[in-house]
Amino acid sequence: MSDSNDRTFWRDPALGEARDLDLPGGSLRAFEAGTGEPIVFVHGLLVNANLWRKLVPRLSPDFRCVALDMPLGSHQLALPETAPTGAPAAAELVADALDALELEGATLVGNDSGGAISQIVVTTRPDRVGRLVLTSCDYRDNFPPRLFSYFKPAVAIPGAMWALLQPMRLSLPRRSPIAFGWLVKRPIDRAAEDSYLYPAITDAAIRRDARGFIRGSDPSQTNAAADRLGHFDRPALIAWSADDKAFPESDGRRLAGELPRGRFELVDDARTFSMEDNPDRLAELIAGFVREPTEVGA
Repeated sequence: MSDSNDRTFWRDPALGEARDLDLPGGSLRAFEAGTGEPIVFVHGLLVNANLWRKLVPRLSPDFRCVALDMPLGSHQLALPETAPTGAPAAAELVADALDALELEGATLVGNDSGGAISQIVVTTRPDRVGRLVLTSCDYRDNFPPRLFSYFKPAVAIPGAMWALLQPMRLSLPRRSPIAFGWLVKRPIDRAAEDSYLYPAITDAAIRRDARGFIRGSDPSQTNAAADRLGHFDRPALIAWSADDKAFPESDGRRLAGELPRGRFELVDDARTFSMEDNPDRLAELIAGFVREPTEVGA
């Protein structure tokens, strides 16, 4: 990484070809690799499609992997200033992306706040979703998790988010509990970590999108989605990190219980970003899940 532009725009080649989608809510970049049954990946706040860079090469030999670059603070394509904000608006972007890509029966995989977004998708616009995978993520009142509750007051004060992000140019603050320190067991590759942080550090429009998501999201949305999960009658896998510090295992087990066809599995030796810490186990769980017959008893 030679300069801030490299740090901002780098995406792992393993994610596949980039494609820009012109959606009603704004432009969204998607990365595609492989062929077969479609799997669509939805990341959370202040990361991007690089979150899936270890998982996609493990799954793309057998599946069509689509990693979305969500407008959550580490993206490349800023939303229009007048675009709707918050988790429901992000869920609309995901559903519109499935439409634009003409996917049928896709497996939707969510992590962190991307899991909250995925819950809203399957309870509001589930038509193109055939299966749901939730890794460690927000659920009901734990949105955002207490570990990151400082985001709300930070976005309410002009300039505070910019000031909060500037120390993240250095390695040590990134390892703190209020950054990536408690989300992974081992350090994140520097190139990926830079790509998560430098967009919001250097670009006011990207910070605006991140602030909009934070301001426009609250537990009433995740509670409303959870109240409707019982209507999602398709297969669901809850693949929770065994050593998570942000999202309690009890939430994962409750999520599995809310879903009529939910199944709970633990991903050992992993914190919130299980796709970083134990991609082999997570890929094994997802691949086996997608290969199972859709219909009960089929």
